[in-house]
Amino acid sequence: MKPDLPTGLPHLVGVLGGGRMGAGIAHAFLIKGADVLVVERDDVSAEGARERVESAALKSIERGAVDANFDELASRLTVSTDYDAFTGRQLVVEAVPEDWDLKVTALRGIEERLGEDGFIASNTSSLSVNGLARELKRPENFLGLHFFNPVPASTLIEVVLGERTSPELAAAAKTWVEALGKTAVVVNDAPGFASSRLGVAIALEAMRMVEEGVASAEDIDNAMVLGYKHPTGPLKTTDIVGLDVRLGIAEYLQSTLGDRFAPPQILRDKVARGELGRKTGKGFFEWPTQE
Repeated sequence: MKPDLPTGLPHLVGVLGGGRMGAGIAHAFLIKGADVLVVERDDVSAEGARERVESAALKSIERGAVDANFDELASRLTVSTDYDAFTGRQLVVEAVPEDWDLKVTALRGIEERLGEDGFIASNTSSLSVNGLARELKRPENFLGLHFFNPVPASTLIEVVLGERTSPELAAAAKTWVEALGKTAVVVNDAPGFASSRLGVAIALEAMRMVEEGVASAEDIDNAMVLGYKHPTGPLKTTDIVGLDVRLGIAEYLQSTLGDRFAPPQILRDKVARGELGRKTGKGFFEWPTQE
């Protein structure tokens, strides 16, 4: 017997990981009416996750983007350090760092608590959804939901289908994205999917141009913003995503798709120096120490 799939917005949603992305995902579901649980690794991280989600919710109310009472929103947010809290959730989105072993451990831990009626989505931006699915007992209940940073401002979610993702789940996921007020782009699992593969390709070439002295980072970004109407240039986007994250994705794409995705030395050097972008105050650009 197939589990019931919530149409529209799932009412009971879990998010594993309350960092920038996880908090953004939790916020997206919360302001659309879901009861949201965020699970973090310890009490300090859990409290930080609560503060991030509540701050984003308050800003949404102040901007008039949400017609809701803050206390009511906050009453539907729960934070925990216990995986058992996921029991009974209809959907759990995994949003831990892009490390294979960490994600496999996290996904298995979620699946153990959900049972047959629960669905899992990974927010991976590059790792194989098919590969992750093979580590699970119910791969038909699993797919990728790749949210974009910053989640509140982004209108795109990449729905990544594995070979064994059920057709019913694939269809339902599109309705969930629409219920969040965003647009779904549906792709079959492939290295880098569509967005990361194209985005990283452009960014790596932009880095090579800086490395070769073709132009400054500012002028390269301006060329893409003004000439091709990109809202943000590839190098500033790299700073926002994190140079360490981009390096990890590039190395994975190089291993699966070949040397055209080989990370430039300038990227490796910056990561080695701790110049990771906005989160450290410096990447290809200088960033304020406090946002």
